[in-house]
Amino acid sequence: MLKIRTAEHASASTEVPALVLITRRATFAAAHVLRHEGWTEAENRRVFGACSGDHGHNYVLEVTVGGVPEPGTGMVVNLKDLDHAMREAVIAKVDHKHLNRDVDFLAGVIPTAENLALAFWRELEPRLPGGSLERVRLVESDNNSVEVRR
Repeated sequence: MLKIRTAEHASASTEVPALVLITRRATFAAAHVLRHEGWTEAENRRVFGACSGDHGHNYVLEVTVGGVPEPGTGMVVNLKDLDHAMREAVIAKVDHKHLNRDVDFLAGVIPTAENLALAFWRELEPRLPGGSLERVRLVESDNNSVEVRR
């Protein structure tokens, strides 16, 4: 636990968790189609609606890393290093791509927002430059987002 002095109680200390969370955001545009290959066109249309046809989104990816700030820098992770890891692990592979056809780590995956967030977690976690992966949030549209949390 960290002991933090508040302005109100300069002589008292308050214990707060030592874990600090920091979030980096990146955007990408991609196309996809939601369909189960073993189903008929009618079944896919019934389950996935209009999303059963090719369409695209301007996605927002948020990655949250947690840890204890390093005393020398005051940072849990250097944001430029986190940004580089996000771009290398995910963004460079999905930006302006068709998620069903062009992305190796999504082969055979129905690219729902849920499945994308889980796949992005798997790609990101081993490449983090510091801290621990705590949250991946993917915003697919103004109305839809998904989070994966530790």
